[in-house]
Amino acid sequence: MNDPLIALREYAKLAPWNIRDLAALSGGILDASGVTPINAAAQSRPSDRTIRFYVTRHLMSPPDGRGTAATYGYRHLLQLLAIKLRQMEGVTLTAITRELAEAPGDVLEKRVASALGSIPAPDQLEFDSRSAPRGRVARVFGNRGPRTESAPERRGAVEPAALEPGAWYRVGIGDGAELVLRYDHPAARTAQLRQRVADAVARVLRESAAEQGER
Repeated sequence: MNDPLIALREYAKLAPWNIRDLAALSGGILDASGVTPINAAAQSRPSDRTIRFYVTRHLMSPPDGRGTAATYGYRHLLQLLAIKLRQMEGVTLTAITRELAEAPGDVLEKRVASALGSIPAPDQLEFDSRSAPRGRVARVFGNRGPRTESAPERRGAVEPAALEPGAWYRVGIGDGAELVLRYDHPAARTAQLRQRVADAVARVLRESAAEQGER
């Protein structure tokens, strides 16, 4: 979807979630957005523990229910995404707490959509091996976990046979050239991120070739 706000609202239809599903969804959305943290401490993706901490600190609203029966809704997703996005910009939790308290739901939604920029539709969302869903989200997405890519799906992309140390992704960038990324590199977390890097490299190469031709 081209409109990030419309794409974000598609996720509201999947609510409510348990805590692990909320963490998986938010992590998948953040990975797909390609937002690069300027604050190293904000690189980690949301986890169950992270969400509980945010609720305790009153950055997020309490869930409905308690214990294993606790559920989280669309506003929780917006709050969680907003917190992580602002952390990526280097904003402190104290400042974020104040911002969230002053932001109505519609304002928060627009801020998150604008910050993410690019948001895949739910049926296009991918999960890495660290945050693959197991609960309701897994059922909604047909129980698919980390997605593997084949050559017909991505230009010349080759998935490592096994993710052992030293495994690499090879992504074609045209004219017989390949981009090689180690599987555990931050830019290789998802197929979308890998393709973005490949497209950027291909663009630089085309511009460089054009400049050389003009000389």
